[in-house]
Amino acid sequence: MTHARGPLLAAAIGVTAVLLSSCATETAGTASPSDSTPPVTAATSAVSPTTASSAASLPKAPAGDVTKPGSTLKVGDRAVVPFKYGTDKNGTIALTVTAIEKGDNADLAKFGDKAKGLLPYYIRVSVENVDGSDLAYSSVSLRALGADGKSTGVIISGDIDKCQSTTAKKDFTTAGAKYDTCVLQATREGSEITAATFDKGDDYIKSPITWKS
Repeated sequence: MTHARGPLLAAAIGVTAVLLSSCATETAGTASPSDSTPPVTAATSAVSPTTASSAASLPKAPAGDVTKPGSTLKVGDRAVVPFKYGTDKNGTIALTVTAIEKGDNADLAKFGDKAKGLLPYYIRVSVENVDGSDLAYSSVSLRALGADGKSTGVIISGDIDKCQSTTAKKDFTTAGAKYDTCVLQATREGSEITAATFDKGDDYIKSPITWKS
């Protein structure tokens, strides 16, 4: 099932037209610097990022053949991780980052001036149900890292024609079930995205799994 989200609102770091604040907040349908400039709020409800105080509710890695926190993988490698979605869906999934593709600023043309100076990247991911848990309608997210191994400084959400996010279908309840999705990320023009990370779950918050291109 593919859901098209609302249009992005984008802003690069240092743009003075947006008021500064002490921290960034992520809101559906927006893009903004992650360190000091909050995104412009669209007519949607805000989605709060995971905080340390909520980490206790996330699953720990189950016993067995799971990928060690802090592992560095290559694009195309498979990672097995514990997974929680919402309040009642728990299981084990496998994530394979199949590509980290560079887009063009023109791909963001429909977002107008808010996309000026931003370069999109498309993190393509294959998701597999490992243990047969009921994970119907769940979804995953990854974050991008620049060539320096740090955050790109841009928070972005939404879909474009070249990168459509997909949720699991209703039959994502059996071992071996799979679906593919795309995670839209962005950086400032002149910079690169060279890696993607998974940082959900107690064991991975401080030691994420990283895929490098």
